[in-house]
Amino acid sequence: MKFNKPPLTHEQQLDQLIQRGLTCADRAEALHYLGHLNYYRLGAYWLPFEADHTSHTFKPGTCFADVLNLYVFDRELRLLVLDAIERVEVSVRTGWAYTLAHRYGPHAHLNANLFKKPARNWDYSQQSQKLETEARKSHETFLQHHYQKYDEPLPPLWAVVEIMTLGQLSKWYGNLRHGADRNAVAHRYDMDETNLTSFLHHLSVIRNFCAHHSRLWNREFTFTFRLPSHRPPALVASLNQQDSRRLYNTLTVLAWLLDGISPQHHWKQRLKSLLVQHTIDLKRMGFPADWEQRTIWQESTP
Repeated sequence: MKFNKPPLTHEQQLDQLIQRGLTCADRAEALHYLGHLNYYRLGAYWLPFEADHTSHTFKPGTCFADVLNLYVFDRELRLLVLDAIERVEVSVRTGWAYTLAHRYGPHAHLNANLFKKPARNWDYSQQSQKLETEARKSHETFLQHHYQKYDEPLPPLWAVVEIMTLGQLSKWYGNLRHGADRNAVAHRYDMDETNLTSFLHHLSVIRNFCAHHSRLWNREFTFTFRLPSHRPPALVASLNQQDSRRLYNTLTVLAWLLDGISPQHHWKQRLKSLLVQHTIDLKRMGFPADWEQRTIWQESTP
């Protein structure tokens, strides 16, 4: 069967929504948003308001403002998550570079013996060559200075880590050969290296969703992370073990990490305010009913 649906004007799009039961208090405003927010993109946000997904009819009383509220919430949520990811990424960069430099020297990353043998998602030679190519093409002053003055193919750890993406960092960390080296970084957060490795990989996927303006609300993640089973106790007690594919567990680990990285942060309060402001159905993000009573989310947590 061939696709034969014609494109609709913004006026036709809005009329179709109204015919399906959506109310619209301000037609001009709705048309404005349809002109800037793709109809197909908004569809993910009016889906929970549909009474029937086959006919796409809406539940009685659903208005355009309800859909827009959900869309705006998701946008603000992505920005909040990106804020947390930035701080975690910078912290892990610091720990990775510091640990290796002090254990093996400033150019430990040039020693293939410190890293795992090639596997499906890792090849030291390819990754180091990719990093060198990016470093040589970079216009960063500190990198240009290195290549003008020194012979090594890559700058020292504390410099090269600054051009790594989160995805690269998760690989360079997770593929350290010695568990003791991985744990030296993970223990900074009172976590086991297997859990931090898994979470960083997951976080690189989440970051890509945010960077490409993809939906976080109501998403089931195909790539989850390994939940800690015993350490740290406060984190284990705060996770939702029954719904591991939703965003709640990601937010909980981010909150745990931020408590250690920036004890005076207000990220959790900002998240709670965002949830209250937009009156969101938290079950669609995997929040347990008692989430605010769980250790990490209590106000007494640093």
